[in-house]
Amino acid sequence: MKNHPALAHLSALFGDRIEYDVPIARNTSARIGGSADAVLTITSASELAEAASQCWAQDVPFKVIGAGSNILISDRGIRELVILNKAKRVEMPTPNNLSVYAESGVSFSRLANQVSSAGYDGLVWAVTIPGTVGGAVYGNAGAFGGDTATSIVEVDLVTPQGGLSLTAEKLGYDYRTSALKRGDLRAVILGARFALKSADSDLLKAKMEELTTRRKNTQPPGASMGSMFKNPPNEFAGRLIEACGLKGYRVGNASISPVHANFFVNDGDTSAKDVIQLIQLARSAVAEKFNINLQLEIELLGDWSENVG
Repeated sequence: MKNHPALAHLSALFGDRIEYDVPIARNTSARIGGSADAVLTITSASELAEAASQCWAQDVPFKVIGAGSNILISDRGIRELVILNKAKRVEMPTPNNLSVYAESGVSFSRLANQVSSAGYDGLVWAVTIPGTVGGAVYGNAGAFGGDTATSIVEVDLVTPQGGLSLTAEKLGYDYRTSALKRGDLRAVILGARFALKSADSDLLKAKMEELTTRRKNTQPPGASMGSMFKNPPNEFAGRLIEACGLKGYRVGNASISPVHANFFVNDGDTSAKDVIQLIQLARSAVAEKFNINLQLEIELLGDWSENVG
């Protein structure tokens, strides 16, 4: 990637916003991973569309990262261009338009708090969701009985062929996945519009406080990737891992949280290899005890060419 002939072209377009050999762990919620060969920071949906289009046109491999939750980056880093998404424009609802539009780099929990505090219901379930709007749309984030797919009105995308807008029905949503995450649709998320309805702001604030308290009481603090595994049908991944006696188990400075066994925590200077060993241990133990194959909810990004144990 460092010697890719198109990098000079991108540097001419974006100037000093492209940095090289950037430690990427600081841009993730888990604080784990090696360096990226090149990083481009964008601050608007139009810049994101331009960057993605140029990369496709110049055959430059790239990944878009927002808040960096739900991902584990290899200790060997990322050989692709990383586009850091800081596009944060929000169009708040009006009495004549009960929906909110947010660019894909907007914090999803902050957006949910903002519209709920203003007296609009529809995203209160998302007040504790980590990550960005783009990440939520990509992975169909959900919590407390709600999810992204059922809240979306429309999603703006850019593809190698140009821009388009799609409804949730066209995005192939299923539990914690989408056509985007599965790779069935080659596109970058620019922004999304969510349906809302008027509600009593005091009741919504009380609900937000309740959900925030529930999250604090059931999920661990500290640096993690969020939920490690998808919940199997009619089961909970955390319960299965706990039943295998793995709560609190450690490899190096990575641990399976003693608070919630589906959260793997970075306790300081943790390697991706340590986390992978915990993933393999949990999968093996659950498969042996319950004959259930746990599926990752997080994504592995970067150079995994070496055996990581």
